[in-house]
Amino acid sequence: MKTQGNILFCGVGGQGILLASEITAYGLLAAGFDVKKSEVHGMAQRGGSVVAHLRYGAKVQSPLIEPGTADIVVAFEEMEAVRYLPFLHQQSRVVVNTQQILPSAVATGKMTYPENVLAELATRHIALTAVDAAAVARELGELRAVNMVMVGVLSTFLPVAEGMFIDTLQQRIPERFRAVNLKAFQKGREISVISREAW
Repeated sequence: MKTQGNILFCGVGGQGILLASEITAYGLLAAGFDVKKSEVHGMAQRGGSVVAHLRYGAKVQSPLIEPGTADIVVAFEEMEAVRYLPFLHQQSRVVVNTQQILPSAVATGKMTYPENVLAELATRHIALTAVDAAAVARELGELRAVNMVMVGVLSTFLPVAEGMFIDTLQQRIPERFRAVNLKAFQKGREISVISREAW
């Protein structure tokens, strides 16, 4: 696992992207890394695109990730994974939630949602981990836990011990939501391990 890296979180407003990036940042800090993070909220309240840049290493000067330098893109929605393709390089990994959230232009019939998004990503020879995080969250009885499922998957690609992430979750998540978010995180880790074994 890399001791420095650039992680780009992207998705749609209301999916908990900013909390996911915060938990990841504090997990990396607990592991002894310098971390810089920047957020672009956009039209978060209206279902618009939301992105967070996170960089970690021994010493990080700037939080912003330049196009072509993202090591991991964590996409909370399929089309958002495509939107940020210019940020990838040949060794990048994409962790994508297979959920599709229709933009207003698609919902009103003015545009169509792209077909076969995952297949398009696969043709680019990108290391891809696809997970139906919404289905996992639904099984846990808390749809808002999608973000912690995604953090769980992401955590398996980072040089941070599982226990450090769990400690971070316990410190940063309000007590009434803590148990379900911990379960979501652990489910994400399990899914990532299973998907690797399947390959």
